[in-house]
Amino acid sequence: MKHHYLLKRSLVLLALTAIGCKALPPAFVTETPVLFGKKQALNQEEKKQWGHMDPYTDSIPGMSVHKAYAYLKAQNMGAGAPVVVAILDSGIDLKHEDLSEQLWTNPAEIANNQIDDDGNGYVDDLHGYNFLGDSYHEQVEVTRIVAQKLGDAALQAKATAELEKAYPKALGDKVQYEQILMAVETAHEAFKKAIGKDSYSKADYENFETNSIMLKQQIGVLAQMYTFVDSIPEAIKEIKAGVQHFGEKANYNLNKDFDGRAIVGDNPYDITDVPYGNGNPQNLVKEESHGSHVAGIVAAKRDNDMGMDGVAQNVKIMALRAVPNGDEYDKDIALGIRYAVDNGARIINASFGKSYSPNAEWVYEAIQYAAQHNVLIVHAAGNEGENLDDPSHPNYPNDQINNGPEIANNVITVGALGPEYGENLVADFSNYGAINVDVFAPGADIYSCMPGSEYAFQQGTSMAAPGVAGVAALVWSYYPNLKAQEVKKILMLSGIRSEMEVVLPSDPDKKVPFHTLSVSGRMVNAYNALILAKQITEKKLKLKTYDFTR
Repeated sequence: MKHHYLLKRSLVLLALTAIGCKALPPAFVTETPVLFGKKQALNQEEKKQWGHMDPYTDSIPGMSVHKAYAYLKAQNMGAGAPVVVAILDSGIDLKHEDLSEQLWTNPAEIANNQIDDDGNGYVDDLHGYNFLGDSYHEQVEVTRIVAQKLGDAALQAKATAELEKAYPKALGDKVQYEQILMAVETAHEAFKKAIGKDSYSKADYENFETNSIMLKQQIGVLAQMYTFVDSIPEAIKEIKAGVQHFGEKANYNLNKDFDGRAIVGDNPYDITDVPYGNGNPQNLVKEESHGSHVAGIVAAKRDNDMGMDGVAQNVKIMALRAVPNGDEYDKDIALGIRYAVDNGARIINASFGKSYSPNAEWVYEAIQYAAQHNVLIVHAAGNEGENLDDPSHPNYPNDQINNGPEIANNVITVGALGPEYGENLVADFSNYGAINVDVFAPGADIYSCMPGSEYAFQQGTSMAAPGVAGVAALVWSYYPNLKAQEVKKILMLSGIRSEMEVVLPSDPDKKVPFHTLSVSGRMVNAYNALILAKQITEKKLKLKTYDFTR
């Protein structure tokens, strides 16, 4: 989801706990897993690829991607058929060293000739489309409901009360972070001057002696920062990110008087007001990094000695820019889904979400349209640490209304895992729900692409969803005759189920069995998914309704 954690709640080492894990049904796995948490902290290389590692051999709750490729190689299965994955997100760095060769190209479109060559209604859509035009900052939906007077009186009252609470808090948080930044920068410069060095370690200030009360206070500020980070420059970077984050919330996201859509020129509440936007889904500014990070998780070129490897090897990325720095419009999401379906995508990754959706019916109709055309949608569960089965914590888009029957069978919703077994397996920010979340996948501290051919760690269910989209693409690449609903079931059934006790994200003092937090009770596993897909394709197993309580 776009609201991934820019600021970590805390940076602490957690104890590893041995756990037991119930075996999968025999048809899906050939070994009985007895898993134990890794006994030491992950090294830097393991941190960068932990989501690809194996629960059994590596003692890390990854998706067994390395093991899946070893299996494919041993079976002499080749590269598989190409699969188009639409990244419905913010702009993507189309020139990124690890992504530029992975882009989908519209075969019937001539670049930059200002003509809709293929007659699909979109001009110059060579690698996808940009539904945001030149806009970037946007309000969140609750602000738009108040500013545009959307919905009935009850919705207006609820949104107004929420906004009146959130806006001053954002202003206060911004001021607080600015004050902290000033204090840390002042202390940092003062201590560098006192020791006569441009850089220093924790040991330097611990062994430093002074009679200056002011300097002692400043050293105390530095000591406090070292409880969260490994260096003061790192702390300053984190705090600056906080200043920017809360500043953008106050200035744009929660500002009733800001209109980010004006530059686009359409009416976002009229789905027939088309065309708008343009054919260039490139990110506008370097800070617009979310789409690049998501795309890298799915499809960064494998085995090229650059940055990192995507999950899927024979995949083409269709870039659809529809998620601003704020909440996405229902119109853009609905039309983005339809564009992906009509132009050949088999999977749509949707790493975004919001609590209000004034035109949800447009998106529901688009989801059903995708289902009718055999397209799988992989959606991030959200980062509020809440139970989505609670009607007071909705996350749009979804595939069921008020916990009722699914409106379509092609949506898989993904929660986020952390990199260690034990009570902290589920990321503390991840939403969950035995009705509304289907599976879990690695989502905390994931290394992937950033604009400018750079790389960085980000976290959120936004990072878990593309991992699952990549596994889906891998399965479909080798078993292209499967239906979208069959791929969804395969990912859910072939995952690793566990009864370990984990901390409940919405209540840190409470622990519950992991398998109770999603429909399947499982962690997605690429190796198992390939085996199950093979068995089903060869008709050794029938894919039917399965009791996920087993």
